Amino acid sequence: MTATLMQILDSTIANVALPYMQGSLNTTLDQVTWVLTSYVIASAIMTAPVGWLAQRFGRKNLFVTSMIGFTGFSMLCGAAQTLEQMVAFRIIQGICGAALAPLSQAVMLDIYPFEKRAQAMAIFGIGIMVGPIMGPTLGGYLTDALDWRYVFYVNLPFGVLAAIGLIIFMPSTPARAELNFDWTGFAALALGVGALQLALDRGQTEDWFSSREIIIEFVLAGLGLYLFLVHMLTSDRPFLPTALFKDRNFAASCAMMFFTGTILMASSALIAPFLQNLAGYPVSTAGATMAPRGFGTMVAMVIASRIGGRYVDQRKLMAFGLVGLFISMRMMATWTPDMSTGSMISTLVFQGFAMGFVFNPMTVVAFATLPPRYRADAAAMQNLARNIGAAIGVSVTSFTLVRTSQISHADMASNITPFNRIFQQHDAVGRFLDPNIPSGAGLLDAMIERQAHIIAYSNDYQMMSFVVVVPLILLLFMRRPGAPPAK
Repeated sequence: MTATLMQILDSTIANVALPYMQGSLNTTLDQVTWVLTSYVIASAIMTAPVGWLAQRFGRKNLFVTSMIGFTGFSMLCGAAQTLEQMVAFRIIQGICGAALAPLSQAVMLDIYPFEKRAQAMAIFGIGIMVGPIMGPTLGGYLTDALDWRYVFYVNLPFGVLAAIGLIIFMPSTPARAELNFDWTGFAALALGVGALQLALDRGQTEDWFSSREIIIEFVLAGLGLYLFLVHMLTSDRPFLPTALFKDRNFAASCAMMFFTGTILMASSALIAPFLQNLAGYPVSTAGATMAPRGFGTMVAMVIASRIGGRYVDQRKLMAFGLVGLFISMRMMATWTPDMSTGSMISTLVFQGFAMGFVFNPMTVVAFATLPPRYRADAAAMQNLARNIGAAIGVSVTSFTLVRTSQISHADMASNITPFNRIFQQHDAVGRFLDPNIPSGAGLLDAMIERQAHIIAYSNDYQMMSFVVVVPLILLLFMRRPGAPPAK
């Protein structure tokens, strides 16, 4: 849990420190975003081969090495003096961190019997939910109180503690030196995932398909993923075992993880700027307002683990959670900056509660009918699906937010004409909003910009509510899990 918490925490904690890094590393705003992008791309590419690496070198050896490497390169990131050093250290940190979440999940599924996995997943999920809650808040506090470098130095005590715990308590598994690595499959998948992540990260700043760079990246992403699928289906020993996707529960859960990951990360990315830029919340208050969503998830995970399987079909719990997620998105589509904080918090708690009823049963169902030998590969694939879904969700909602805001601004601005009766009045309102004077034109533009952003946020939340329909349909393809499969 500590290892996975660190990996999740590090993907969000550095966001608020970027402006401070920009000055220290003497870079532009566009260049400093590579601190985030390099980590995400390296982590995404190296997630898929975790299963093979765990078998080839032994799960404990890989876990401990990854933990030590992640902690060590976190310290080097904090000590970096140039952007080149920072990007290089972040890439290696992402490579080491890619194995932490899949191995944590696979180990946990191995050490708990079938009937206790739901409760174990609930405890594990509670620990993991602390990461998104703590990340931005802790990053802002460390940056303000100390220095942006402590955003990375904070990993040291947790990393040392986790590494010692793994060395002492985790049982060793034999290494299989006879295994050969499928370089063709890995190269194709790395090309596809890396190019896709790069295009999604840089698309908004490069104006998407008007940029030659983005077009090339999407072409390479399509080519890489196509070659990977063809190679996996035709090779005798593919990079990922095809038996993974023959299991109906696991295949459906991967697709569900993709779509729910889209909603989870995209909604989180939208809430923070809405609260800060439109509602006028300070950074600390915005972080505190978002925290109850995680607490709602924790409570739901505990309840789902108690009643799932034994009393209620896991698929029904997921359906309940998905419907709740749909309702919460429709509620968020009605948000305005002047609504009460209590109303916002109640909606977020309800949304977190719904998420808990989705993620816990989904993990249980995904691995219930899968043979144990595929768990490491399956956990890596599930994490990869979540990461790609999150990247696509954040990029699409950011793109639609900007474009919808521009369109709404243009529509409302078209009514600002000398023939509008409001501007023909000679009272206080007419004088303050007179578009013929600079102060009046500026005030009008600010008012229109604000309303355009409110409309854009509402449209994004409505769009995400319809994404929930796909996971609901996927529930129809899942089987109710019975006894655990043989090895």
